[in-house]
Amino acid sequence: MSAEARVLVVANRTAESPELLDALRTRTMQGPCEFMLLVPSTPHGITWAADMHGGGEEAEEHRAAFLQELRDEGLNVSDAKVGDPDPLAAIQDECNFSDYDELIVSTLPLRISKWLKVDLPRKAQAATGLPVKHVVGSST
Repeated sequence: MSAEARVLVVANRTAESPELLDALRTRTMQGPCEFMLLVPSTPHGITWAADMHGGGEEAEEHRAAFLQELRDEGLNVSDAKVGDPDPLAAIQDECNFSDYDELIVSTLPLRISKWLKVDLPRKAQAATGLPVKHVVGSST
């Protein structure tokens, strides 16, 4: 039997999206895995312009709601944390402290996603060397 894969799931405004939930369910069908949820505290809208650290409260709300939703679904979630406002820095910080086998990065659709404008899925793969699955989720 293969060891359980450790999957880092990175999401903020799409954390509770049905698209991401479907991707996680699909991943569990590919073999045993344990999810760790990382919610970068990326602010958006007016908050983003005024205060780069203004997204912490919203990130915490997404973290708590998504953690509960995943556990209600019966998915194996080891932990969930709020990370750095810079999503790439948050991913690198987490991967420096823990070992992961793969990443799932969930973003808003291209026309409104700040993360896609900076090519986060590709940069995360380059920075960590891990396989990255990109999920486009709807905003909640």
